Amino acid sequence: MSTRFADTLRSEWIKFCSLRSTWLTLGGLVAVGLGLTLLSMDPGAQSYVTGTAQERQDWDPTYRSLMMYFIAQLIIGVLGVLVVTSEYATGLMRTSLSATPRRHRLLGAKVAVVAAVALVAGQALMFAVFLIGQAGFAAAGVPHATLGDPRALSAVVGGGLYLAVIALLAVALGTIIRATAGALATLVGIVLLIPAVDGIFPSWLDGLLDLWPTLGGAALLATVPNPDYPQPWLNLAGMGAGVVALLAVAFVVFERRDV
Repeated sequence: MSTRFADTLRSEWIKFCSLRSTWLTLGGLVAVGLGLTLLSMDPGAQSYVTGTAQERQDWDPTYRSLMMYFIAQLIIGVLGVLVVTSEYATGLMRTSLSATPRRHRLLGAKVAVVAAVALVAGQALMFAVFLIGQAGFAAAGVPHATLGDPRALSAVVGGGLYLAVIALLAVALGTIIRATAGALATLVGIVLLIPAVDGIFPSWLDGLLDLWPTLGGAALLATVPNPDYPQPWLNLAGMGAGVVALLAVAFVVFERRDV
């Protein structure tokens, strides 16, 4: 009897919820996100008080409260990687494929579960850190933002979407590499290492780096216009298109390779 996609999706959801690593990772995402925001409020307010006139003009309270995304993207990336690689590590993938011989259906269900969880968790985290951060800035007597300010809501919603795209990038890497350490090392290189050394790359790569995670895609989290990224939603869309292309490769190799 063939398995419907809804059955596979339900099975993957139950499997996802039953893993202790799922709840530890999501708990770590919340704890680190809120913790970093609370710890960074006072230094952030002081940077405005002691800043020059130009620094005060460029001071962006919205971005300041969302800066924890830099670490949050790694944690949600761990979640995306483990959804695939933990089954290879334990041998459960053979059982999963026996129950669902249509491999594209199994991987599609994993992608759907991770996308839904990452989107909800990312949006909830972004709204929480924004509200906490702005309350802290208001208490410190420095400029603060509300969701009604220009580009503030866009930055918060865009931040949640950004984290969801990173989670899908991690699923693709986990499927292609099939090893937790290798997939996580590649993810760190993509979101942290390459952006840190982008100045050494030739100018003809500038267009590609405009779409790179933590560069073009993350520009959406700022409300002060960045002349290098005047259309941040297009940058995020380009980043999303790159992840979709990588997922397509993941589907192909998942279909063709032995377990």
